[in-house]
Amino acid sequence: MNYVIQVEEMNKSYKMGSEQVVVLAEINLNIERGEFVSIMGPSGSGKSTLLYLMGGLDKPSSGNIKIKGKEISVMKDKEESSIRRKDIGFVFQFYNLIPNLNVEDNIMLPILLDGKKQKNYRKKLDEVIEIVGLSDRRKHTPRELSGGQQQRVAIARALINDPEIILADEPIGNLDSKAGDDIMELFRKINKEKGHTIIQVTHSKEAATYGNRTVFLKDGKLQ
Repeated sequence: MNYVIQVEEMNKSYKMGSEQVVVLAEINLNIERGEFVSIMGPSGSGKSTLLYLMGGLDKPSSGNIKIKGKEISVMKDKEESSIRRKDIGFVFQFYNLIPNLNVEDNIMLPILLDGKKQKNYRKKLDEVIEIVGLSDRRKHTPRELSGGQQQRVAIARALINDPEIILADEPIGNLDSKAGDDIMELFRKINKEKGHTIIQVTHSKEAATYGNRTVFLKDGKLQ
């Protein structure tokens, strides 16, 4: 199988005082290249923690996580940071846009932070702005955009480095139903037409159906 993410016997726990709190237990999950996977479960089930672990934003207490066949735990910090920047795009419930930057500049922020020349990414910028449907909003700041439009900017920012994997944590959690449907259609388009692997955490059964596979977490365990 052509897996882009492999989670093997992974456990995650935190120490609170003298008590050990188990967040995730014995997680085994393989994500194939080009899949659109929805992770569902009640609040506190460990969905977001699992997503952050798969993205290298947190470390497991035990077990292995591999991205494109490489185990995160044995990577040096520089290699792990490089994978997060180049191979993974993140989309969060809160759009995390810079208020005083316009749409173009918010999208190009990862390029700027990576020390790359922005002029080399102008064609890619045009492409992602077209994909997310914001060609007429390029010079607008976040305060001039609706919530749905701001999330489209966040998605374009996640796409600017052309990552193989997109991790989305409750991406429509702050949107009304119409804007939420539009965002999920956009994710489906990105998955089908561009081939990006998408993993989303969601409370919404309707949003989950946009994926081609749903996995369920309860009490830190896959069901």
